[in-house]
Amino acid sequence: MNGLNVSRETQERLEIYAALLQKWSPKINLVASGSLPNLWERHFLDSAQVLERIDAVDGTWFDLGSGGGFPGLVCAILAKEAGSKLQFTLVESDQRKAAFLRTVSRETGVKVKVLALRIEQLPAEPVTILSARALAPLPKLLQLSKHLIGPSTVALFQKGAQHKREVNDALETWRFDLRTEQSRTDPLGVVLELRDIHHV
Repeated sequence: MNGLNVSRETQERLEIYAALLQKWSPKINLVASGSLPNLWERHFLDSAQVLERIDAVDGTWFDLGSGGGFPGLVCAILAKEAGSKLQFTLVESDQRKAAFLRTVSRETGVKVKVLALRIEQLPAEPVTILSARALAPLPKLLQLSKHLIGPSTVALFQKGAQHKREVNDALETWRFDLRTEQSRTDPLGVVLELRDIHHV
């Protein structure tokens, strides 16, 4: 249903999430109002494709600038169905958006940690997976999150039409192994998968 092949229980969780998004978004601008009628493809399917890049079954997943919960909260809901032991942390400095994320977590029964902090305020500790969706240009994103990146960290960043320029700009001060996956929901979009990330 709605393009996602999930169990009835997971479908119900996503429907609760969708209803909360419809209710809260006009008040605190969680997503662009024009995308709400198409939120299943534009936000849920778009986020779900990120989880497919992951082979880890445990560890820590930090979603940066979560906003309405994309892709991190959608991935947490889908990971729960898969029996994953990944521990999800959603980082969102806006207190109102953080309150929304906690509400979705509570009402769907999917446990996530929500930190109402700026990325640079997070403790310096490498994480297993980093994700972010349209948060900042790649060089700035890597700079902001460098204290979260360790030798085995995998970064999954959803990017738009300017992704090649961002990668080239980032390579002036960073080195990484890169895989680029075409987005299934945006003809101009990609998922950048970065491994072995280090500053030079």
